[in-house]
Order: sequence, then C-alpha cells, then structure tokens
Amino acid sequence: MGTRPHYINITKLCTTERDPWEAETLKTRALEHLSRYDIILMLRAIWEPQTMRYQLVDIPIDLLRLLAGCEPAPVGRRVTRRSLGAEVVRDGETLFRVHFDGSDGKCQIRNLQLRDCAPLVEWEKLREPTAIMPRPADLPR
Repeated sequence: MGTRPHYINITKLCTTERDPWEAETLKTRALEHLSRYDIILMLRAIWEPQTMRYQLVDIPIDLLRLLAGCEPAPVGRRVTRRSLGAEVVRDGETLFRVHFDGSDGKCQIRNLQLRDCAPLVEWEKLREPTAIMPRPADLPR
C-alpha cells in the first residue's frame, strides 16, 4: 500500500511486551515512554509515479499522550495474548488509533492525520528511470 500522504503510522512507538498484558498497564507503559521525549520527528518518503516526495514532520507528543483517555479492547482472532486497540478521540473526532500488538508487544499508532502534525520541510526528487518499474500490463508482448 505504501505511505498515505495525509496519514501517519508509527509502526513501533515502543515495546510493551512484559506482563501483565492489560489495557491500563499498556497505556501506562506507552505514556512513560513518551515522557522521555521532548520531540518526535519522522522522515517520510511518499512514492509518486515519477518522483519521491520526502517530508520531515514534527509529531506532537501532547497529541499522542491523549491515548491516556482511550479504552483499548481486544481485537483480532489470536487466541493467546490478544492484541488490544482503541480509537483516540477528542471532542467527538477520532485523532488516531492505538494498537498494542499481542504477537510482538509493540505499541503502534495508526491513522494519525498529517494535518494534526507539523510538517517542517518537504522536497521532491525525480526518481531514476531504473527505479520506475513498469506494471506487467505496460510491458510489450
């Protein structure tokens, strides 16, 4: 699928693999992790047909801390340690989804909107012709 231009996913905000594996403990661990940072920067690459678009984005830690108010519930079909997830909502609007992955213990942030972050710089680079692979339908027969 690739990087979606208007949404940010953090595939590993932190690890929370220790027991007990329950919602309040997992949220507390994620919040303790966030307390160690003054700033979170993400360098993103967005593939476009002929170019690569790069963005350096400041992700507001105070926004991520709003996960304190969510109520993670079991998700998925895993039988052993279940994943937990929840929408993080402010004033009736979903800001992002927090997901505690039961298989590997990661805390993930999904669908954080770029508009709620601070893009610091953006630039494009023309992709090299060898990097632009034709789709099978475009190949000569």
